[in-house]
Amino acid sequence: MADHSIAGKTVLIAGGAKNLGGLIARDLAKHGAKAVAVHYNSASTKADADSTVAAIQAAGAQAIAFQANLTQASAMEKLFADVVAAVGRPDIAINTVGKVLKKPFTEISEAEYDEMSAVNAKSAFFFLREAGKHVADNGKIVTLVTSLLGAFTPFYAAYAGTKAPVEHFTRAAAKEFGERGISVTAVGPGPMDTPFFYPAEGADAVEYHKSAAALSKFSRTGLTDIGDVVPFIRHLVSDGWWITGQTILINGGYTTK
Repeated sequence: MADHSIAGKTVLIAGGAKNLGGLIARDLAKHGAKAVAVHYNSASTKADADSTVAAIQAAGAQAIAFQANLTQASAMEKLFADVVAAVGRPDIAINTVGKVLKKPFTEISEAEYDEMSAVNAKSAFFFLREAGKHVADNGKIVTLVTSLLGAFTPFYAAYAGTKAPVEHFTRAAAKEFGERGISVTAVGPGPMDTPFFYPAEGADAVEYHKSAAALSKFSRTGLTDIGDVVPFIRHLVSDGWWITGQTILINGGYTTK
């Protein structure tokens, strides 16, 4: 019987410097991960990555940060190679990388579409490809998507549309990697109370999102709290290993499929 505990495992988190990725990194360290590799995108996030690394080390785990723009397959290949060289093959690989654009369909430029596709779809595809090569047998792979995949809404064509392919990537990877005991899932949080959310929304939209979930009045802000998402991620990469090929929306009843 495979060991599905977090204790003693090696973890890679893309976008692991801050917000949800940073909290996942700290949480898995507290629950016994042996080593956590924290990826961050650019120099502007280095201080956050360093802070997360320090927190992981304080929890007793090995930690190291890696900087890379993951919109190129070669950068993804290098990230996984560097992580393997530094801390060994990951048992758990989590991709939280994403970019939001809220804009009318008719105003989205080709350059904006290309950037959204590169960040949300292309990077997810090559993360899964490299995870399939490097994650240890009986490992766990999770990609963050969005609950907007279950919504009927305007203005998010480029965002939700470039996250949507990850559902099929996840299903295909789950079938292909399953023979090695690897589970592959996608998690779609609702609008989260992080700096990632607010710049894309006007005041009226923020107020709507704060009241749209069935459980909104029981949330600290009305939005999805990252602290409420982390336990689900922890479950999927440990005892929840039997869940694979699924997209799970975690949003307090904001929307469903």
